[in-house]
This record gives sequence, structure tokens and C-alpha cells, in this order.
Amino acid sequence: MHRGAKPCAPISADRVVPGPALRGFFSRLLLASILVVGIGCGPSSPRFAAGTGRTSKSTPAKEGPRFASREAEEERREDDRPVPAAEIERVASGSRSFRTEKNTAIAPLDQSRMMREISKHMGVPYLLGGESDAGMDCSGYTLVVYNKSIGKQLPRTSAEQSKLGTSVQPSDLKFGDLVFFNTTGEPASHVGIYLGDDLFAHASVSLGVTISSLESSYYQKRYEGARRIVD
Repeated sequence: MHRGAKPCAPISADRVVPGPALRGFFSRLLLASILVVGIGCGPSSPRFAAGTGRTSKSTPAKEGPRFASREAEEERREDDRPVPAAEIERVASGSRSFRTEKNTAIAPLDQSRMMREISKHMGVPYLLGGESDAGMDCSGYTLVVYNKSIGKQLPRTSAEQSKLGTSVQPSDLKFGDLVFFNTTGEPASHVGIYLGDDLFAHASVSLGVTISSLESSYYQKRYEGARRIVD
């Protein structure tokens, strides 16, 4: 100690001030933590959504943050044979007739019951896992129609439903046959109910429960086959 200098006061631990290098380290650590938390809390992007509310026959189901946006966009873009709303209304009301040779798989009384059940849910929005008028997915719709109309219990998923009954060639499709499509990259990821004249009823991701044509580009490219559940 130099002569005349005052003795240094002891430095307590709570008064230590980190140097520039240490402060930079803590700043980088804090920034990294913020980035990690931000990434972990970012919006997820599952393929399906939970829609709410019932839509009209011609109004697309409401899209939400978990809606299958890519699949819905493909449906709208590639459906070059959309079924007119007036045609859907005719089917739903029972005034639309079909070729008789395509309607012999199910007894007339059961066919009438099934057609009423198919029609009553037109316009219900798409909802993954749904089985009610609050929302339905494709296999939930077929499950409800078969169960409510003819008392036939189907498995819950379209993949499981594709294993039932017997295989049907496109030229032999009849009313009530289940038609299957690969819309997500997975086999039998979508299912509908064949009506006749190349039309089928199903819970569309973009439109909810509706009627579509097997001749549209979207469904032609993704068609996998059909199964006859009732002989």
C-alpha cells in the first residue's frame, strides 16, 4: 500500500459487477432462451380442424387454425366437376332419381331409410372425430348413416372400414357401397357412400357433408376402390 493511501474497502459478493465479456454471455443466454420458448409455443399445424356451427349446402365449412388447409385447397382447386347446389338439393329432397341398375345392393326399404339419413346431414361442417350435426369427419358420417338407417355398426376409421365386406369394381358400383380415397398419403384416408350415376355422399374437408362426383380430377386421382358392406 502506498503511503497516504486509504485502505480499500472489502467488496461484498452482491456488489460485484460483471465485466463486458460476462454481460455479453448472459445476454446471449437470455436471447437463446427466448428463441427456444418462442419456437416451442409456435402454432402447430395438424392436418385437420375443429369447425363449429352448421354451414349451408353451398357454403364451405369454416376454417380454423387447425383446419386441413392444404387438403381443402386441393379439393377446391382440383374439383373440376363440382355438383351444382340445385343437384345436391334434389338428392337431399329425394326428387333426384338414379339409374335402377345401380341401386340393387340394398333392399328398397333399407335404401329409402339410408337415403333419408344421407340427406338429413347435408351441410354439416367437417370436424375431425365428429359424429353429430355439430360436425362430422368422413368415417363418422358413414358410421352414423349406416347405424341410424339399417342398424349396421361400422368401425370408427376409414382404414378399418375399408377392410369390411367385399371388393367392388367401378363398373359394378351400387347404392350404399363405400368408396375409398387416398387424400393424405395414407391408404383409405377418406370414405364416402356411393349413390349412383358417379355421385357419392361424404364429409368433405372443404365443404362439410356434401355430394361429389367420382369424375372430378381430385377424386379420380385419389380413388382406391370400393367395398360392399350389405349384400
